[in-house]
Amino acid sequence: MLYTDEYLEDLIKAVGQTAGIEELNGRTVFITGATGMLCSGVADALLEMNRRGLLDTKLILAGRNRERLCERFGAFQEGKDFQFFEYDAANPVSLSFQADYVIHGASNAHPAKIISEPVETMLSNLNGLAALLCAASNCGAKRLLYVSSSEVYGNIGERRPMKEDDYGFVDILNPRACYPSAKRAAETFCISWMKEYGLESVIVRPGHIYGPTVRREDSRASAAFSWNAADGEPIVMKSAGLQLRSYTYVADCASALLTVLLKGAAGEAYNISNPDSIASIREIADALAAAGQTEVVYENPSDAEKSSFNLMSNSALNSDKLCALGWKGLFSLEEGCRRTIQVLKARIREGE
Repeated sequence: MLYTDEYLEDLIKAVGQTAGIEELNGRTVFITGATGMLCSGVADALLEMNRRGLLDTKLILAGRNRERLCERFGAFQEGKDFQFFEYDAANPVSLSFQADYVIHGASNAHPAKIISEPVETMLSNLNGLAALLCAASNCGAKRLLYVSSSEVYGNIGERRPMKEDDYGFVDILNPRACYPSAKRAAETFCISWMKEYGLESVIVRPGHIYGPTVRREDSRASAAFSWNAADGEPIVMKSAGLQLRSYTYVADCASALLTVLLKGAAGEAYNISNPDSIASIREIADALAAAGQTEVVYENPSDAEKSSFNLMSNSALNSDKLCALGWKGLFSLEEGCRRTIQVLKARIREGE
């Protein structure tokens, strides 16, 4: 990952305003999915705040591959700035670590992989979480933050931002439902573990997160659009793009995750959504195209592509509950898209 001044300043600007961030001084934070789009932003923010002397937090970054993780965080040094911990949500073993806070973001969220590996998607969401809950309880962790998904809501039949108690229909006989069904079960698992064993859990349900931490292989629509625009290629739409989504820039998402970790009520779930960035898929495609000075074109999707589509026509989220904790999104859709393309183009120039 290329660390540009703009990207790092975005993180410091967003995370620096997080209520209670000083509570992480002298604490250890264990993060799974550390190379993923969401949690890599959190790790980057905490690493940079440590480097600037704004925090003194020990970071344990968990992943399947040490070389890949160290390459992702190449501006920082393993052993000095962070500790690597081998962890595979799909094949969890008995875990042992010491941490005050656990952020669990490891999950298969790529649509193409979800539909090709529905069994593995479900097992990794549940078995990987079970291993972490057990380890966190054993080490006396203060709490675990579980990164869920807006897909738990299903279809509510209305075109409005959904609150945390809006639960709609999910076709459980559709293999694509492996993802929302597993996320629903995992949320209940967290709350059940808290009741039986006492480990505090808090849950976040991110909408659609975008930003320069996106990887080339990410098959989600906004990810593909971002790279298309950064490459100067047309953005290819495989639908009319009318589906309503909540979009949040990755720096704002990082501050939201930390806000809920530190200030969220135990046993509660919180939507992550910038209320100023609720838009259709077509609208974010237009914003990214404008940032990359390219165009939007339309193609018919293949049957395989259609089978991997999000089952929800509306996944706009109401973030009043998160905002009540003191969180505020700082980056508009247009500004976030501009910054995303700016950094991605810099990454391309550096050969990433």
